[in-house]
Amino acid sequence: MKVLIIEDSAQIVEAVSLCIQLRWPEAIISSAVEGKQGLSLLEREPFDMVILDINLPDIDGFEVLKQIRESSDVATIILTVRGREDDQAKGLELGADDYIVKPFRPKDLVARVNAVLRRSYTHQTDIEQPHTVHSRLSPDISNTEGLGDRIVRLTHAEVKLLHFMVEKLEHTLASEPIPRNAWGEVFNNPDQLKAAIRKLQDKLSESLWHTTSTDHPGEGPPPTNPD
Repeated sequence: MKVLIIEDSAQIVEAVSLCIQLRWPEAIISSAVEGKQGLSLLEREPFDMVILDINLPDIDGFEVLKQIRESSDVATIILTVRGREDDQAKGLELGADDYIVKPFRPKDLVARVNAVLRRSYTHQTDIEQPHTVHSRLSPDISNTEGLGDRIVRLTHAEVKLLHFMVEKLEHTLASEPIPRNAWGEVFNNPDQLKAAIRKLQDKLSESLWHTTSTDHPGEGPPPTNPD
């Protein structure tokens, strides 16, 4: 397993590295003290996991995450002192697989890393052949969803959330059982779940508009949510 830690605190890098290597002795760990340096490393070599701070000395960690998601679906965990609900929601909206607030307990960090890696591995190995789940949606192994003739890039969590919601189309879903079934764990902050659902809706709505507008030129874009 190869892990990239993008963090400017040497103490945090050392602590995270120790936690990972105690659980996965074979892990190869690299680190970057700046966002641009981390992005450069990701361009040069593949990683299984990125652990990303938000408060970086050169560019904001959210911008780093945004650029990562433009070209990669590598499992990514935000690890930061910024624990505000809107920051957590933003991180998940941009494609983070999990969000951990410092200070962290080593046991919790290892458990969260293990959960994200398990979801990533399950997605890559269990979905071997494309299959239709509903209407014009069909998942494939490349962590995307096909909508008509368009491809929508989804994170691992979004793929699992979509599958779960499609299976429950005829049922009203309470917010609590969704993350338990979709992610295998319950988030303490319901805003994280709401942000993930909103991001998934935006991605699918945008692609559906592009697809239908080709068939029906002149129609306006879909209405925006007033909320």
